[in-house]
Amino acid sequence: MDANDKQKLSELIEFLKANGVREFESERDGEKIRLKFEGAEGADVSQLARLLASPGAGGKSPSVSMHVPAHTETGGAAVDEDAGLKPVKSPIVGTFYESSAPGAPAFVKVGDHVEVGTVLCIVEAMKLMNEIESDVAGEIVKLVATNGQPVEFGQTLYLVRPK
Repeated sequence: MDANDKQKLSELIEFLKANGVREFESERDGEKIRLKFEGAEGADVSQLARLLASPGAGGKSPSVSMHVPAHTETGGAAVDEDAGLKPVKSPIVGTFYESSAPGAPAFVKVGDHVEVGTVLCIVEAMKLMNEIESDVAGEIVKLVATNGQPVEFGQTLYLVRPK
């Protein structure tokens, strides 16, 4: 990647940030660029700035792929909102349900306090309704899965703040 290409890429990133674009992918003349920004406030481009500042290998790079995490300004350090929370993960592949039947109240909601063994949800797999129980006592802080949508093995369903 020559200096002109680096400048163009830097300008593209600034444009995407300024316009709130979260993902961008482009392929032209055999070169592929994929950028993914996290967070509502745009991205921290320091990783990319270091990449662009470094001297190239002299040849064309066939692909650039970056995951650029956003950060919250607190003295320059990234803040992890989920620090200290315990994820409750799906033990199986299936469909996530918050309640026992359509229209029924959810087993738990954000703010509820749960004990080990409290039923949190159901994951349907092969027409079997599997109750998913909490493996930690604490407060439900976040519902991560979406009702009626597929979940994967090991996918986070809830975040719990342990007691």
